Amino acid sequence: MRRSFTGWPQTALHLLCFAIAVGHLYVAFDPIISELQRNAYHFAGFAFLASVYHPLITGKTRSRPMLVFDLTFGTLVALSAIYLPAAETPIYNRGVNLIWLDWIAIALCIAGGIELTRRMTGLVIPVLVILSLTYVGAWGAWIGGIFSFPGLSWETIAFRSVFGDDAMFGTIARISSTYVFLFIIFGAFLLRSGAGDFVINLARAVAGRLVGGPGIVAVIASGLTGTISGSAVANTASTGVITIPLMKKAGFRSTFAGGVEAASSTGGQLMPPIMGAGAFVMSTFTQISYEKIVAVAALPALLYFLSVAFFVRIEARRLNLQPMASDGETLGSAFRKGGASFVIPIAGLITMLVMGFTPTYAAVFGILAVIASSWLTQNPMGPKAVFEALVMGTKSMMMTAVLLCTVGIVVNVISTAGVGNTFSLMIAEWAGGNLLIAILLIALASLVLGMGLPVTAAYIVLATLSAPALAGMISDRVVIDALAAGTLVEPAKAVLMLGAPEHMAALAAPMSHEQAASIIGTLPLEVAAPLRDLVVPPDAAVAAILTAHMIIFWLSQDSNVTPPVALASFTAAAIAKAPAMATGVASWKLAKGLYIVPVIMAYTPFLAGDPLVALRIFALSVFGVYAL
Repeated sequence: MRRSFTGWPQTALHLLCFAIAVGHLYVAFDPIISELQRNAYHFAGFAFLASVYHPLITGKTRSRPMLVFDLTFGTLVALSAIYLPAAETPIYNRGVNLIWLDWIAIALCIAGGIELTRRMTGLVIPVLVILSLTYVGAWGAWIGGIFSFPGLSWETIAFRSVFGDDAMFGTIARISSTYVFLFIIFGAFLLRSGAGDFVINLARAVAGRLVGGPGIVAVIASGLTGTISGSAVANTASTGVITIPLMKKAGFRSTFAGGVEAASSTGGQLMPPIMGAGAFVMSTFTQISYEKIVAVAALPALLYFLSVAFFVRIEARRLNLQPMASDGETLGSAFRKGGASFVIPIAGLITMLVMGFTPTYAAVFGILAVIASSWLTQNPMGPKAVFEALVMGTKSMMMTAVLLCTVGIVVNVISTAGVGNTFSLMIAEWAGGNLLIAILLIALASLVLGMGLPVTAAYIVLATLSAPALAGMISDRVVIDALAAGTLVEPAKAVLMLGAPEHMAALAAPMSHEQAASIIGTLPLEVAAPLRDLVVPPDAAVAAILTAHMIIFWLSQDSNVTPPVALASFTAAAIAKAPAMATGVASWKLAKGLYIVPVIMAYTPFLAGDPLVALRIFALSVFGVYAL
């Protein structure tokens, strides 16, 4: 439960939130400090806020001793994070020998990340961090088999946990302190300008009078809200209070109404341009531009929303529900009330991305566009509204900021110990070269991780562990096609003959696609990897990497709607006054597209970047999704 404040403490905290937001915006344009400093200060500010707003013991929000403890703890963690960038050069000058003050600061930062993440997300991430650190420091040397690790000194572990490229203040923290925070602020400005009301009004004008109209309103509203919201739960809460009562009034069952809202709001995480934090993390992991990722993500997201809308319409027909009576809302009236503050900034943001501007510049331009365009609506944003939007965005960022910095420790261990490569080899071996089985294994792992991890953290961990194997298996389709057609280049034949001489006879005769797939599926990695390098064109390899990450990102969303832990579904159930588990089951059925669309991505060039091919696949997939 979040602690609330009134009076001067509230004012002081709001001023701190405002200062944090302004500081991030300023550094985005004028990088006067190093990346390490920016990331560490980012963690420091949000760690202090998280410690103050989220008490050590749930329910002790009004305890004064608890508040004093939380203030002290937050201050110590923040000061430690501020100290460490200044200590980096002296540490290197000492040959990476830590003094007592370094040890205390690193310990406080790691402990702060673990404890504050526990307060906001539960026990799973803290347990993962502790297991990761002790794995490379202690018990990894005791276990046998492929996951055995000889271990590192605790001094090396402490240093790498903070200063490594993939560590607490490394790559993932950079994503959090730049792209994610700026787009969260952009979303807060849109919501404060009244764009949320416009989304609901627009959805009602478009779909309100259709059969199953209230359900389709929920689908459209949640999809549009997803363009400005980074959270399925927040999306459910903001649109569900309007759409769920409308659906119940129209005749839908409470569990179905809650399921529609939860499934639709989960799709908001898939909708460009924000996509939660996933698009930014994916861009960093794959080294593929953010604008390309959001461009290819649009049609799959639309396909998902259509799948939910199909379920709504089928249910409405089954119940013989009639369209809603007109409430007088039209497209024109919806746009007059607040369309400018939504359409102009979103259009401007997309235009800047297409023109090649960085996401950072595009986000800041979008924020300025919201302020300017709001004066064309009934809700102009003055200084007070700007202040409130910055405060709201900073508060919304608390969990994400601390979470991403803390998850960096786990990612650092995975890369340091080579666990990701080992896990990828294990998936490839278990799948036996079968792409569908590999996707099912990753979906199962995602479901287990999603029981305790937020979707962004689940994606980061899963992508680090399994993306290489999945990308390799997708690339293998090109190798299989070439082998079956007899068009393997000579160097590739030589690699195959040297690495797997038992297949020499097969190369001399024509073979079926199934035979080729069987051969490629049994190749060891030391043969398969150079074979891919020789046969798979660079653009196809990039498409395979993007497809693998997109599949994992989609599968990681299922924790929002899949019992026993389904936060979006449970939020919708509370609004609908329906049984939580029954609503979770309903939302899981409605969100079937989370599993169908990734399979389409895997077996077609849906994400290859050719717009005409993508449109053709989309059109055919619409019929397939409807049939299912």
